[in-house]
Amino acid sequence: MPELPEVEVTKKALQSALKNTSIKEVNIRNKNLRWPVEEKKIRKLIYTDIRKIYRRGKYILISCNEGAAILHLGMSGSLGVFDERTEYHKHDHVEFILENNKAIRLNDPRRFGCLVWTNECPQEHKLIKNLGVEPLDDPKLGEHLYSLSRNRNTAVKNYIMNSSVVVGVGNIYASESLFRSGISPVRSSKRIGRERYRKLAVEIKKVLNEAIEMGGTTLRNFTYYNEVRKVGYFKQKLFVYGKPGENCKECGTEIKARVIGGRNSFFCARCQT
Repeated sequence: MPELPEVEVTKKALQSALKNTSIKEVNIRNKNLRWPVEEKKIRKLIYTDIRKIYRRGKYILISCNEGAAILHLGMSGSLGVFDERTEYHKHDHVEFILENNKAIRLNDPRRFGCLVWTNECPQEHKLIKNLGVEPLDDPKLGEHLYSLSRNRNTAVKNYIMNSSVVVGVGNIYASESLFRSGISPVRSSKRIGRERYRKLAVEIKKVLNEAIEMGGTTLRNFTYYNEVRKVGYFKQKLFVYGKPGENCKECGTEIKARVIGGRNSFFCARCQT
């Protein structure tokens, strides 16, 4: 599933693809995503000045004078940039054809992603307005995590994956951040002290920034433009995620797997307490 780094990399690629060009055509090949795509509204992006392309949580927002398109990749979605004459791939549902004869295509096999339009301030849209803080932008992330955790008895891994607390710390990056912080993923969030939350915040930022720099972990098929070239290389730096039965790189203890909050979790019982 695309997480914050994958969405950030995708956003940068979109910014690059749309630089010095415009959208001349929108083709909706299958409108049945998580919510039906309203082609008439999305077509407002045609031949308009795109003011800003930015990320909020795992959403990408394409803002213009008429409003904004809000895009989510869902569980299996990806974006690709192709020559407009390239044959369609299975599950290519939405296509933006550009003035430079390139095409941006949204591919989503499971159709859990979305492409919706808002005429209002995007930050007030129901998908956006209740999101938690951005981990890379909040200089006091550790204090934020500590203060909100005092009355919560949930496992810390579930806590930092709660998008109303902090956005974008998905399963992969939660597991890796907790390992680097030496915190067990099953420890109660309210039983972690301020200093450990400060350490966790530092590691969350490091892990996410490293993943962005290395093209994320799960991306495979985006044709990147200009400065965005690498894709999926952070997989090579994983310490615990997806490595049950392997030896911990730090202490040699066997990596364990456990289901926490319905998600597979990976940790070293010796390094993480």
